[in-house]
Amino acid sequence: MHPICRRWTSRAGGPLISAARAYAPGDATGAALVLSQALSFWGGIDVDTGNIIDRSHPELGMNVTGRILVMPGGRGSSSASAVLAETIRRGTGPSGIILATPDPILTVGAIVARALYGLRCPIVVCPIDQFVTGDELRISAAEVVASVVHSPRG
Repeated sequence: MHPICRRWTSRAGGPLISAARAYAPGDATGAALVLSQALSFWGGIDVDTGNIIDRSHPELGMNVTGRILVMPGGRGSSSASAVLAETIRRGTGPSGIILATPDPILTVGAIVARALYGLRCPIVVCPIDQFVTGDELRISAAEVVASVVHSPRG
């Protein structure tokens, strides 16, 4: 675990808050889509729809559009950065990404989308074992330090 990351702590009766490491800055809110395995955006996401199209992925058919994508890490191909940037440009990508381990390829995609299109998709690294698909998440990522506010489904 990265030294900036910390396990979940709870505010009395409020949402759970985690410190995280920011890799791409920005703010995002949305429902979590928790993937059981890493996903490559190259060949794994349909840029027109945001659907997962990797036939070997357990979450085949799920849609990442506007969601906070939570996964163990990215998978393969340096071209995945271009695909992520394109989904962000088209509005079919995730609103933010939470990873258990850093992924420089996805980070480059988010940075390129910010530089070319002025659009942000924050990427943070923190423990992901507490997240469940459908949980409401809010990412606040500065240049290094980030926080994730987690409101579990009730």
